[in-house]
Amino acid sequence: MKPLERIRVLDFTRVLAGPFCTMILGDMGAEVVKIEQPGKGDDTRAFGPPFDRGESAYFLSVNRGKKSVTLDLKSAAGREVVRRLIARSDVLVENFRPGTLEKLGFGYDAVSKINPRLVYASVSGFGQTGPWASRPGYDLAVQGLGGIMSLTGDPDGPPCKTGVSQADLVAGLYAVQGILLALYARERTGRGQLVDVAMFDAQLSLLTFQAGIFFMTGVSPARIGNRHPTICPYETFRASDRWITVAVGNDRLWRTFCELLDLAEICTHPDYATNPDRVKNRDSLFPIIQEVIRERDSAHWLALFERHGIPSGPILSVRESLAQPQAAAREMVATVSHPSLGPLAQTGIPVKLSETPGAVETPPPRLGEHTAEILSSLGFTGDEIETMRASGTV
Repeated sequence: MKPLERIRVLDFTRVLAGPFCTMILGDMGAEVVKIEQPGKGDDTRAFGPPFDRGESAYFLSVNRGKKSVTLDLKSAAGREVVRRLIARSDVLVENFRPGTLEKLGFGYDAVSKINPRLVYASVSGFGQTGPWASRPGYDLAVQGLGGIMSLTGDPDGPPCKTGVSQADLVAGLYAVQGILLALYARERTGRGQLVDVAMFDAQLSLLTFQAGIFFMTGVSPARIGNRHPTICPYETFRASDRWITVAVGNDRLWRTFCELLDLAEICTHPDYATNPDRVKNRDSLFPIIQEVIRERDSAHWLALFERHGIPSGPILSVRESLAQPQAAAREMVATVSHPSLGPLAQTGIPVKLSETPGAVETPPPRLGEHTAEILSSLGFTGDEIETMRASGTV
């Protein structure tokens, strides 16, 4: 069995943070019923290019394993469908702006009266409380507000966002954590609860040692490119053919590193002998190391470092990363069969459970693909479903 079998998730999410969360729940066995707007669906169905036969790569990347139901939430019939789904679900996940579902009669207080055992997860830019609660939460804006962009990029360059939508994705991961915690608590209390996850909060939590530096010194850390603020050398260097990473995390590794580069004269130099010394004098240390590494190609250095236990590696493209034997061994590229696209590659499941593993099994749904199936399971007759179709409710 999968760990979340027999758990039904009512999914009102769209774009990234919420769909990423519900995809993970689906991978682990939950039945995820994705509610989408008739005729349009999740916004990401139109994000692109690239598209393949009308399907968006963005949508396909975070919506596998779900059942799509199209539903007009503003219609009386649509709201009745939602009430029946709520009564038969274990989890509700939404990432509307705070107050949106309340206006439709499906805020947490109202929903908990229908189903006291329901876990209600709200993912938003800034949470359900505070002066910013009503602000829209876009990843780029939240990365800027959460301090991450001030730390990312070259010192003399502009602030830089991360290459993936990190604020969205981390909030989705925290939502999974919160939902699982609430389900575990429900086993003891018999009641569900509200899970309130804010992208802004998630970003602040990731500041960790950078926030610790500020708390201790009162000075905001600045951008230092690929360098580490408290470890040196821990950065990128250019070999003769490409950039590589080198992470000399302690003084023992430093001594080995100096030996491999034939830099005995700086190994015990008072400016570089200990990690705090190297951090203070990184500007003079970097060119010394860079000059030596530039003399040989990356294959030479990486093989040498691996033999002697120096953490290092090449900087791979997305194509190269996904093609690594390690990715294959860990099943981090999976394939599902899509009804119109055929074999569809997906990223795999990073959490490996020995007894109740998850699985990538079903493709992202076509818009409204499962509407009749789900409505029938709620007791609606074929005639009632056709009437809803004719009225535009579904």
